[in-house]
Amino acid sequence: MNQKRKTRHSIGTHLTGYLFASPWLIGIAVFFGFPILASLYYSFTNYNMLNRPAFVGLSNYKVILTQDPYFWKALFNTFYFMIFNVPLTIVVSVLVGLLLNQKVRGIRIYRTLYYLPNVVSMIAASLIFQWVFEPSFGILNQFLSLFGIEGPGWLVDAHWSKPSLIILSLWTVGGPVLITLAALQDVPKAQYEAATIDGANALRRLWHVTIPSITPTLFFNLIMGLIGAFQYFIPAMIMTSGGPVKSTYFIAHEIYEKAILEYRMGYASALSWILVIIVLAITAIVFGTSRKWVHYEN
Repeated sequence: MNQKRKTRHSIGTHLTGYLFASPWLIGIAVFFGFPILASLYYSFTNYNMLNRPAFVGLSNYKVILTQDPYFWKALFNTFYFMIFNVPLTIVVSVLVGLLLNQKVRGIRIYRTLYYLPNVVSMIAASLIFQWVFEPSFGILNQFLSLFGIEGPGWLVDAHWSKPSLIILSLWTVGGPVLITLAALQDVPKAQYEAATIDGANALRRLWHVTIPSITPTLFFNLIMGLIGAFQYFIPAMIMTSGGPVKSTYFIAHEIYEKAILEYRMGYASALSWILVIIVLAITAIVFGTSRKWVHYEN
């Protein structure tokens, strides 16, 4: 009898918990679960959002991989951006984090200033940097001219357009910096003291104590940076519209064009799932290699 009461009490407790969590669970199912499954189904159809979807099997995927004239260009641009943006962001976040971890007067003001760009709308920032990178009267080329350097075409030059966007991406490095700073402040001081006693200088303490201690945070920033790089879209769309000559045409841009401008939702869904597979594959590789360089305290 007591066992039955315990079972009923346990069931009631679980039901109460699920009842309180039900708004969140319903929201996840409706706004995330259903769209994911729907996009997977649409990727196998010809669907223009006006008529009923017509099943076409793997036709969308075949066209993307063998006939789409812009897919491989967009994929190259995306990988180019990722390869340079992600490591650069991590290096800058560590260097700036080390500076902001110093005990100097007004350090809280400096920390706030470095994070402020993250609360500015990316659309507004893109419009501002479009003027900064303007080759004729932009502030960047005007600054270079003070030293007798003729600035490049930046956004209007196919060779400099992607580097321009990579430079712009450092505008929002405040997020990774904040996370890295928290990790730096969590490094045990006893390890620095032991290294100092052993005769390690500042550079050796950085390499053998600081970096290994914050590798979990670097790993997190790496994963988030990879995912963000593959979703890069707004600045390129506003500043260059994919040009010049498709040099800033990314995967996310092609998905937007196919879905919103051309009403080819089935084709755009197939592009999205190819992007998902690529991101999952790269993330799995990074997770697989993390055992060799990520060091957890325990």
